[in-house]
Amino acid sequence: MFLRHHRTTTALVLLSLSALALTGCAAADEPAAGTAGSATSGSNAAESVTVTDPWVKAADEGMSAAFGEITNDGGDDVTIVSATSEAAGMVELHETVDDGTGAMTMQEIDGGFVVGPGETLSLEPGGNHLMLMDLTDPLEAGEEVTVTLTFSDDSTAEITAPVKDYSGANESYSGDDSDMDMDMDMDGTEHDHEHTVDEDA
Repeated sequence: MFLRHHRTTTALVLLSLSALALTGCAAADEPAAGTAGSATSGSNAAESVTVTDPWVKAADEGMSAAFGEITNDGGDDVTIVSATSEAAGMVELHETVDDGTGAMTMQEIDGGFVVGPGETLSLEPGGNHLMLMDLTDPLEAGEEVTVTLTFSDDSTAEITAPVKDYSGANESYSGDDSDMDMDMDMDGTEHDHEHTVDEDA
């Protein structure tokens, strides 16, 4: 009896050890909890930004502009490379610069808007802005306009901005798709001469 019991006990011990060994192999093949995907973890650019106080200038036709504060809450640079809106045939990212004669003119920014970690990009009349060109309909005060921002990682953020009356910041725009530069202010009026940014009107 003792011998038979001893053999049974030995067999059970061996089976238990074998099961433990198999369990250990399976656990070794699986990543530890929380480590999977750690190399690619983190939010995309669109999820890292917060947009506050967005608004669009009212305009009957032609061109308008969108403004607001874009804050990067993430730990890396974010770059806004383009924008679109159903309210306009084309949206460009513009900066306002001195044309060398003391007059301020707006132009499409090279490389897009870069916002560093913890920094805020101000889109404002007389400064950086989103230029809405070839308006599809008049933009009247009280309406809302949706603009979609696209970042360098192809993520997108949709902004809904109210339309407001504003008569200032009539920057000139020097286009280069014709032999002769055409200057336009933000209400779509064409000019044949340069003019300065009117921030106080």
